[in-house]
Amino acid sequence: MIDKKENKKDWAEDKSTWAIGGMTMIGVGVGLIFVQTAPILLVASILVGIGLGIVITSIISSRKKT
Repeated sequence: MIDKKENKKDWAEDKSTWAIGGMTMIGVGVGLIFVQTAPILLVASILVGIGLGIVITSIISSRKKT
């Protein structure tokens, strides 16, 4: 049976959630700059941030296996 402390340690070392969350926050920040020009750019920048976070997550997980 998996020990809960080991599971928490693995979760704490996993940077995928940090990558997705961080890029989403960058997307929100960029979107807030453009919100007065075109509100749809806010939504677009959030989606781009999430997408980039997922790409970074896949890069992190592929390097972790090697």
